[in-house]
Amino acid sequence: MAIVTLVSGGLDSMLMAVLTAENGLEQHPLFVDYGQVFYQREYAACVSGFKRLGLPKPKKMSIPGFGRLIPCGLTNRTKRVVEDAFLPNRNLLFLVCGAAYAHSVEANGVAIGFLNEKTHLFPDQTRLFLESTQATIEVALGYRVNLAAPLMSLNKAEVVALARTKGITKWYSCHRGTRRPCGRCISCREYRFGK
Repeated sequence: MAIVTLVSGGLDSMLMAVLTAENGLEQHPLFVDYGQVFYQREYAACVSGFKRLGLPKPKKMSIPGFGRLIPCGLTNRTKRVVEDAFLPNRNLLFLVCGAAYAHSVEANGVAIGFLNEKTHLFPDQTRLFLESTQATIEVALGYRVNLAAPLMSLNKAEVVALARTKGITKWYSCHRGTRRPCGRCISCREYRFGK
């Protein structure tokens, strides 16, 4: 079985990719540049992290116009990085891109790094969203591509602990895109509070 793993430079997707490899699945990592201000640091961390972990080199899909036209705290430095962090349909975009790539590489599924939905902040991070998107993509393609969220039973503290046992280090996920993580954005706060 082959699967597209939607990846970034962050810990969640690196752990997901490591677990995919440990399960013996052929994986096609896909990094999506949607216009995020932290793109360069995130992509560099993704490529170097996957190389260090012996994982396949991620392919990059560049659609930065999405974020330029729909500004939020992740795509526009003049917006507030926490209060304006919601980018409408970002995860839908990821899954559509992943399913299209899965079609081109003849993969059976797409995996995304959602965590336990009890901690979700946005409507596109839930099981209902995932199931609805699965149905839509099946209609759009004319066949089923399985959408999976293999970390959905874990919270951030559990992800951090499990990643430590797998030797995953040097990830990057700060939404400000600064050299040192800002400690204030949503992503940085998740690590600080372990949620």
